[in-house]
Amino acid sequence: MTAAMTALSRRTLLLAPALLAALPRARAASPRRIVSIGGAVTEILYRLGRGGEIVGVDSTSQHPAEALRTKANVGYVRALGAEGILSLRPTHVIAVEGAGPPDALRLVEQAGVRIVRVPEEFGEEGTVRRVRTVAEAVDAQAEGAALAAEIEEGFAKLSAVRAKVTRPAKALFVLSLQNGRPVVGGRGTAADAMLALAGAENAASGLTGWKPLSDEGLIAAAPEAIVTMAHGPGGDAPDPFALPAFAATPAAAKRRLIVMDGVYLLGFGPCAPSAALELLAALHPDRAGTARP
Repeated sequence: MTAAMTALSRRTLLLAPALLAALPRARAASPRRIVSIGGAVTEILYRLGRGGEIVGVDSTSQHPAEALRTKANVGYVRALGAEGILSLRPTHVIAVEGAGPPDALRLVEQAGVRIVRVPEEFGEEGTVRRVRTVAEAVDAQAEGAALAAEIEEGFAKLSAVRAKVTRPAKALFVLSLQNGRPVVGGRGTAADAMLALAGAENAASGLTGWKPLSDEGLIAAAPEAIVTMAHGPGGDAPDPFALPAFAATPAAAKRRLIVMDGVYLLGFGPCAPSAALELLAALHPDRAGTARP
């Protein structure tokens, strides 16, 4: 070995620790490439000013509208493919709990991508926790604190309006119609939480989770209003009053059918307070003057 080569080797050895120490900093400085899974997650990221770091979203990421228009669509939140996600070369996948299938996300994680799971929690505290979880994942704690405060203020206004509801409306949330039977939201669902925020009584409170309801059960529930999504799992909102069992309910007598955007209503993202106010106004017309988003 020549003297020059020996000197070069010595310099390399001396520099090696510094080079190795710099690697984490270089990786940290590289731009994030986020695949956002879940409508609420995507909405939060945009509100935190991180929309430019998103390279892919799932099909429920409908707010803001530009998300699906300008980002790659990796499919439905519960029917994802590892190959489609990895083709976007993400550094982070931020996904609501329940996203999957689990094997697909496991393959993504094994490929070295950081997976951040956002709790599937509903209600006021759960919505704020979601914001803080996403904010921490993208180093936006200050922005997250400001957004959390804004959401808490919205819920406080909602609470003041809800306190003026003297008689809660009895409402039934219909997810879809299957073989002529409604699939409804019982206890523990996002629908149950949203009805409570809107000052309503859930007519399906005797059920847990999303369950089909028999004709007898529907008549016994006697809902005064039916709430459903503009676009549900079965397509456009069904007309429940066309079914004989629905026709026998108090809701049918007054044709009280409330149709709202599903992600807006059940996503429990930053717009949850305004969605609840809008639903409250529809369910309690006497409070419509004060229940404005």
